[in-house]
Amino acid sequence: MISLILPPKSQIPMTNKMLSDEYGTASNIKSRVNRLSVLSAITSAQQRLKLYNRCPPNGLVIYCGEVMTDDGKVKKVSIDFEPFKPINTSLYMCDNKFHTEALSDLLQDEARFGFIVMDGQGTLFGTVQGNTRDILQKITVDLPKKHGRGGQSSVRFARLRIEKRHNYMRKVGELAVTHFIPDGERPNIKGLVLAGAAELKNELVTNGLLDMRLVPIIVKSVDTSYGGENGFNQAIALSVDALSNVKFMEERNLIQKFFDEITMDSGKYCFGLKDTFTALEMSALETLVVWEDLDVQRVELKHPTTGSTRVLHLSKETAEKEKDAAFKDPETGVDMEVVDKTPLTEWFAVHYKDYGAKLEFITNKSQEGSQFVKGFGGIGGILRWKVDFLTMADHAEAAEKALAATAAAKAASDRGVLGAGGTAAFAGDFGDIDGDARAGAGGDDDEEGEEPTPSAYDDDFSFM
Repeated sequence: MISLILPPKSQIPMTNKMLSDEYGTASNIKSRVNRLSVLSAITSAQQRLKLYNRCPPNGLVIYCGEVMTDDGKVKKVSIDFEPFKPINTSLYMCDNKFHTEALSDLLQDEARFGFIVMDGQGTLFGTVQGNTRDILQKITVDLPKKHGRGGQSSVRFARLRIEKRHNYMRKVGELAVTHFIPDGERPNIKGLVLAGAAELKNELVTNGLLDMRLVPIIVKSVDTSYGGENGFNQAIALSVDALSNVKFMEERNLIQKFFDEITMDSGKYCFGLKDTFTALEMSALETLVVWEDLDVQRVELKHPTTGSTRVLHLSKETAEKEKDAAFKDPETGVDMEVVDKTPLTEWFAVHYKDYGAKLEFITNKSQEGSQFVKGFGGIGGILRWKVDFLTMADHAEAAEKALAATAAAKAASDRGVLGAGGTAAFAGDFGDIDGDARAGAGGDDDEEGEEPTPSAYDDDFSFM
């Protein structure tokens, strides 16, 4: 199997020459089966390269080789595509598998940061996202320097120098809005870094020439020895810690907001799988907070006879140990078919918008994140309005009792054994159920009753 990854601006002819050299080397493989497989994969890769006159803007990824299908047949595969964002990895690998590690790195949600590298000779505007660095624009300027010449006109020369300096900073501020607020509403970057060798970068802010929408997202101002691209590279190296702390602080603020709702006992919070899914189905969940390493599988089962479906949320360990019991129909004991089995984090990433919620993944690296994972099971959320999960659970239990009593009465009626005593007992059952429902609904009026706490209605942290 051939894995070929070309970064942007790669030369297609040079890659073709490299594959031709590899073809000659592979001709010396002693094993006939391996030799033919490798030569066929290299030939397929060369044919795919002929479809491109130049390397696409985001790079090029090619996979060629023979794979084994589920039914045991050999299938020839040739795949070529342009990644959805620039890939900075150059790779050629001939192995018994396709190497997709570089593509996995692209799927990481990396924040985009803007850079303004400014000195007395020019300004560079750039962005950094993950391991991708982009230069948006470079401008040059010729500012007059301080001097003692001019005699009586020295004051006028100084005024002209200050005026040109002011016009230069004003132009930088206007270009910053063009690049970092293209829609004119909100910045398209997570943070902004100001860099340069002089005080111009600081005067840009103090003189009010930088847009007020960009000032709050300035994460750091660094002094560089150079301008231009060399200054850009130096600014990235000097601001690594500040850029990594942005995500860290956002995570801490989010979890602290969740803890504040619990402290105020506002009722606008939920945690645990049961209550979180209840709030999600009610569209009451505003922000869904999930641990990125949540070890829960979403298993969708289907009854082979009736076609009814059932969804389970199981940890991987539970799914393996109790597979036989969990995958059976509780009423008939029939083994149910597994329709879909997906990690719960992936299911949330695909379907969270269907419920009008905002999804936030967190880690357990911070103190607040570790407390959320250990104390609340790694899943919870902030609600749009107050939801009383305890009362909802009481009503659901009463409804289940009513359905069970109705089913029992119907079965007795079919057997013809429902007499006067049975009718009275049946009515008594309904009286008890109705009384329970009224007691649950009027529980708030009980002066001696204790106020429910979160642990009273959600202690399910086993992800069952």
